[in-house]
Amino acid sequence: MTSERYSRQIMVFGEGGQKRLREASVLVVGAGGLGSPVIAYLAAAGVGRIGIVDADSVEESNLQRQIIHAGNIGKNKAESAAEFVKKLNPDVEVDIYPFSLTPKNVLDTIKPYDVVVGCPDSFRVRYMLNDACMLLRKPFVHAAVYAWEGEVGAFFGKPCYRCYLPASPEESGRAIVGATAGAFGCLQAAEVIKIITGSGKPLSGKLVRGDLAEMDFFTINIPKNIDCPVCSGRLKGIFEENYTGSCDIKRLE
Repeated sequence: MTSERYSRQIMVFGEGGQKRLREASVLVVGAGGLGSPVIAYLAAAGVGRIGIVDADSVEESNLQRQIIHAGNIGKNKAESAAEFVKKLNPDVEVDIYPFSLTPKNVLDTIKPYDVVVGCPDSFRVRYMLNDACMLLRKPFVHAAVYAWEGEVGAFFGKPCYRCYLPASPEESGRAIVGATAGAFGCLQAAEVIKIITGSGKPLSGKLVRGDLAEMDFFTINIPKNIDCPVCSGRLKGIFEENYTGSCDIKRLE
């Protein structure tokens, strides 16, 4: 690892910040439209270890937004993403998880990492990641996109993602402009870099929402929900459920 490669960002957060990136580990769940820029920019920044979770294979329709998978149609996305990282920055260690997260494997998968980045295409996985990160006290960086719109936020404990959305809404579909995924994935990567280096002001308990069609952005402050079963710590059946339907979980009274 050479200082020349990282010289421009060292000007921003110093050698100490770069050392923290080198020593950090980040798990990226989903190597699709959001995961592609997250993985690319974390690898370029010199994060020492990146884990990539994705069970899907690359399809032609993915390439409009999943820009790290060029030439890899048919290949598992986690393996394809690891191939991209090794070409971009051989200093980065990559862990490949070519399977789906489930209530049975999510805790063991997340446990070795400092920060978790959620880039899935389902509410089910978002809730599962939130609950696991809360239980293990890991920072959780979230984003979601649809068409021209998106949101990004970070959760370091209370409030959590369930305080924002106590139960899962219906899935909104797959319409997406590739640049929207790219923009919000880059914001996720920036949040991770801020968290690791101690630079700037991470979006702790906040969401930034934006509409790229109108170039309209605003910030939501998420209040703590005293009835949140995860934040309260009084959980019943967590990770014993299948996270289907509303993804609701019960709280012990």
